[in-house]
Amino acid sequence: MTRLDLQIGLLFSTTGAYGRVAHTQLNGAQLACDEINADPSAAVTFHPVHIDPESDLHKYAPAVQSMFDRGIRHICGCYTSSSRKEVIPLFEKHDALLWYPTHYEGFESSTNVIYTGAAPNHHMSPLIDFLCARFGRRAYCIGSNYIWGWESNRVMREELQRRRGEVVAERYLPVGETDMAAIIEEILETKPDFVFNALIGESSYAFFRAFRETCEARGIEQTTRFPIASCNLSEPELRAIGPVGADGQISSSVYFSSLAGERNKRFVEAYGKAFPEGPVVSAEAEAAYVAIHMLAKSIADAGTASVGAVLEAAAGQVFDAPQGRVTIDPETYHAALTPRIGLSRADFEFDILLEAPEPIAADPYLVSSTTTFEPAERRRNVRVVQ
Repeated sequence: MTRLDLQIGLLFSTTGAYGRVAHTQLNGAQLACDEINADPSAAVTFHPVHIDPESDLHKYAPAVQSMFDRGIRHICGCYTSSSRKEVIPLFEKHDALLWYPTHYEGFESSTNVIYTGAAPNHHMSPLIDFLCARFGRRAYCIGSNYIWGWESNRVMREELQRRRGEVVAERYLPVGETDMAAIIEEILETKPDFVFNALIGESSYAFFRAFRETCEARGIEQTTRFPIASCNLSEPELRAIGPVGADGQISSSVYFSSLAGERNKRFVEAYGKAFPEGPVVSAEAEAAYVAIHMLAKSIADAGTASVGAVLEAAAGQVFDAPQGRVTIDPETYHAALTPRIGLSRADFEFDILLEAPEPIAADPYLVSSTTTFEPAERRRNVRVVQ
């Protein structure tokens, strides 16, 4: 087969309120493009076209339309759920394919989207099990005021109610808000067993710093008395938080750069060499890297870049990723991924507390009642850090 030259879109906000993490997604996608283009056996050469919507929701649809006007029909992008939902109608109208490489809140399925990021049963479900077993059933929920925060906190609230727990308070802040004084005072007054953090970007970084500083000023050990748990805390964000507040925080994810194994070691080294100025690798960078490689494999199997053929080839597609084996479910077009719980360190990396023994099929609508982590005595190959 003649090697295909193909323009693809990369839609990531490298500036603005959540630009740090989205920049890692751009890096991960670009690294995958470079690897594919350098592979003489690859079926396609990618010519990526990047547009930065600057973390402004209103700039996403025009960016996508401008890519469509150039004939681009495969786009990897979007960090926030609001941006994804903003552009999906355009993908459906123009029969194009969005490769979405971000953890998200679930309760969605589209045949114009392939989801390589974590679904709620990959991050929310295992985190709730972990928090209830380790700390208790009283949560304070804080989130950015858009769909990720709303839906994540809804899942937390409903799952705690099933366990006869409670959410003592649920608060939302505008994306980019950094004044945390009132929120912190309410946490200290309500005395939850843990804080569930669904803030994003600069708001999240400001919260970690301010809460740690307030606790230290009042003689409170934040990490033990008020543990903070997130489903969107990654290595570049620890660096953004800085030395005060970055350590001792809980993160539920499918990827950490500290994972053992040669495949991940090569990925981290290649990423660092390609992008020495950073931001450092994240779970979202790995998901974007996976998405581009999956796209290339699907084009090779389909023998064409036609959206319908690529979608058909993507169903059941398998890729040995840095995190482990990733498979696209042919019914939901979500990826099967390996859930993990990490605890952040002062050197801005994570220790892995729990790891599922194998990839878990995505359950975007949370219709399954099975737990991700079996009781300790029945776990296989699960590493626990005490």
